[in-house]
Amino acid sequence: MKQVLITLAAAGFLALAGCQTTPSQPPAAATPALSDEAKAALAKAEADVKAADAKGALWTTAEDALKAAKEAAQKGDSAAVIKHAKTASEHAALGLAQKSYPLSVVGK
Repeated sequence: MKQVLITLAAAGFLALAGCQTTPSQPPAAATPALSDEAKAALAKAEADVKAADAKGALWTTAEDALKAAKEAAQKGDSAAVIKHAKTASEHAALGLAQKSYPLSVVGK
């Protein structure tokens, strides 16, 4: 009888110990690496957008393109990174160029 009680107690402890384990999580999927050209384009776009923002010449389209480039970088899509980064750089440059335009006065 004593042996049966010990066996049941041990089985109970094992059952309770099994409830305390945490389920294992599946490994995270690796994102593909970006090409060197994509990394360089993204870095240039970030610098261009930062410069335009510092001078108060940042277009929202440049911001949106940089955001799209960063999202593409997270997915590992080098072609999309290059495309969006190029757009961001171009729009940042256009915003800076626009600052040098003469002010137009209406009504004079």
